[in-house]
Amino acid sequence: MKIGILGGGQLARMLALAGYPLGLDFIILDPDANAGAAPLGEHLQGAYDDEELLAQLAGKADIVTYEFENVPAQVAAYLGAHTKVYPPANALAIAQDRLLEKNFFRQLDIGTAPYAQINSLADLEQAMPQIGYPAILKTRRLGYDGKGQALIQTPDELPAAWAAMQNAPAIIEGFVEFQREVSIIAARRPSGDICYYPLSENRHRGGILRIAECRGQDPLQPLAESYVKQLLEALDYVGVVALEMFDLNSRLLANEFAPRVHNSGHWSIEGAETSQFENHLRAILDLPLGSTQPRGLAAMVNFIGNPPQPEHVLALNDAHLHLYAKAARKGRKVAHATVRSDNPETYRAVLQKLTDLAAGLDDS
Repeated sequence: MKIGILGGGQLARMLALAGYPLGLDFIILDPDANAGAAPLGEHLQGAYDDEELLAQLAGKADIVTYEFENVPAQVAAYLGAHTKVYPPANALAIAQDRLLEKNFFRQLDIGTAPYAQINSLADLEQAMPQIGYPAILKTRRLGYDGKGQALIQTPDELPAAWAAMQNAPAIIEGFVEFQREVSIIAARRPSGDICYYPLSENRHRGGILRIAECRGQDPLQPLAESYVKQLLEALDYVGVVALEMFDLNSRLLANEFAPRVHNSGHWSIEGAETSQFENHLRAILDLPLGSTQPRGLAAMVNFIGNPPQPEHVLALNDAHLHLYAKAARKGRKVAHATVRSDNPETYRAVLQKLTDLAAGLDDS
């Protein structure tokens, strides 16, 4: 069985690593000659909308998936006419547009922060009495890890914030007083079976995820599962999805969803009975889904800008290093480490050491 992957970054790399024990082969389309996943499969180098390469991919792959949501939705639709593509193109199209995404949550009766569509400075000025300050203006498309965003704290900042959007269609979102950021990762098969991972509690800085901790037995798990189940079934979704949310005194507001394996679920590689990557492959192949039970206490720490010296992580008991074969670059995710332990004291000590190490290398 050959799996096609649109995108050749670290998520594709981890998908391939999870697939080899299942006897799967991979073909990867990515424009970068040095894509991190390229050594793990056949690499088709070129643009995502190159029809000749897409025809090759569709002809060789039994199923196509993708590792990031900025693959053009029309590409997924084109491939879907020639081979199976999971997750479905409609999920990709909604996740690529923040306004469509927020409207979709509203249709499902899942709460969000207050928001409004913005196409001009006049729109922005008109929306602010309802949205309130502070607020954040975001491009509707292509923003990630804090990009394409402008914080607004006073009316005087409105013109500069709109200018930063460069006339791109945008959305304004009000701030909410949340206690924590959480995400739930789930996988669904074509047959409709769903499995849910424990909530991840996430810490961001500068719009980039820094730490994700598995929260087994979290009291908000049932509510989070009900929300992501609604999303999966409404989209007739196949594969892994991540739903990011704000916790407001035990009330969950949806922030965004990612139609793919997700950074906040990396702890599952060592910390769950079945990783999110293996379950994504099981789901798109309509194979039985694996157990998502945590194997003790688990967390993930991102390395941003610069990777660590391997010995600095490998010297720590219960720590596991994942390098992405990516060159150091300001603000870039280049590696992560996980910690998994049955001992709470050991877990906390190793997590703190990894956090300190990441902070010392951070170039965001």
